[in-house]
Amino acid sequence: MPSQRIHFPGADGQRLAARVETPHQTPRTWALLAHCFTCSKDLKALTRVSRALADEGIGVLRFDFTGLGESEGEFAATNFSSNLDDLVAAADFMRRELLAPEILVGHSLGGAAVLAAAHRIPESRAVATLGAPSEPSHLLVHFEPSREAIEQQGEAEVELAGRRFRVRRQLLADLEEHRLAGRIRELGRPLLIFHSPVDQVVGVEHARRIFEAARHPKSFVSLDGADHLLLDDPADALFVGQVLAAWAARYVCGTAEKRAQEPPQGEVWVEGGEQGFTNSVRVRRHHLLADEPRDFGGADAGPSPYEYVLAGLGACTSITLRLYADRKGWPLHGVRVRLEHSRIHAEDCAECETKEGMLDRVNRVIRVDGPLDKEQRQRLFEIANRCPVHRTLTSEVHVVSVLEAGEEEAPSPTT
Repeated sequence: MPSQRIHFPGADGQRLAARVETPHQTPRTWALLAHCFTCSKDLKALTRVSRALADEGIGVLRFDFTGLGESEGEFAATNFSSNLDDLVAAADFMRRELLAPEILVGHSLGGAAVLAAAHRIPESRAVATLGAPSEPSHLLVHFEPSREAIEQQGEAEVELAGRRFRVRRQLLADLEEHRLAGRIRELGRPLLIFHSPVDQVVGVEHARRIFEAARHPKSFVSLDGADHLLLDDPADALFVGQVLAAWAARYVCGTAEKRAQEPPQGEVWVEGGEQGFTNSVRVRRHHLLADEPRDFGGADAGPSPYEYVLAGLGACTSITLRLYADRKGWPLHGVRVRLEHSRIHAEDCAECETKEGMLDRVNRVIRVDGPLDKEQRQRLFEIANRCPVHRTLTSEVHVVSVLEAGEEEAPSPTT
């Protein structure tokens, strides 16, 4: 599946590094993932969780907080508050360039961050934590050996997870100021808590406190035998991703009852919202998006309607050539179809029957790969025009429309 490195401006203007994991199909929804304290987006466990989510049709953006990983900035100048601002900046970027995240996922201190920042990301509809502390102040235990030096000198170098970091007094003060219990109680979103009962970094009692503070719907999943970073066994991170995707589908991708209502074969369901041009397209169990490009006032959340028409013609062309070559036993290694739609003046089309007004024109360039001779290539080119979609588009089509009653339909005016 596509994995792309990107950058976006952080809360303080620093250039933050991120990676986007995109499913093979159009994403059902998007998740924003926050890493643990002093970790990075490239922690193997987070990569595995992200790819497991993408395998289930959920796009993921994970990023490095300011001063960590590949992001710009000075780590010593950051704190929990700045992490929250970076998290919101990441959601703002997704809203502009992808889709706003409906799922927030945080590992360790990143889990505390998504709990604290969820109310600032209005599109978020579900939150999941992984080995998260119930309060950011839990982190202060790691600074105890150097705390006196930090308080007296204003800053000091400390060792965290085998690496040296410069920490300032303001970080400690900021961690003590934040209180999560109220945020958790007023979260207003379904919450899923992952925690290992043998976690040696953040004890499982933190999961209990988060669970008790949260309101329903809330769920707890025990990661029996897993370490805090989920590095001992790759299956642990894979399990997290798969369970998270299944859980989120209930709240983000529709209820179980709605998901069971799939269009029968041969039908396509399209639903638009109250604003914008983004539409949900359902084809059997497949969930797609249709939209208009930004230049036309859309959010570019999916292909445009005409682009779907071209995709249908291109796919039908490729499938038809594959069926024919297989039946003939020809060595066709692959097919590539490039299509473009435009409007032209009828008078410019010498072979068209219509001579006035405008016509729709589709340019189709077909490439066939493999050790095929000239006659085989020419025959495949001729067969392309026999694909069912091509025939539909070039024949008379009768569209029958029926108006159904919609929700909240206003009563007919009375005289």
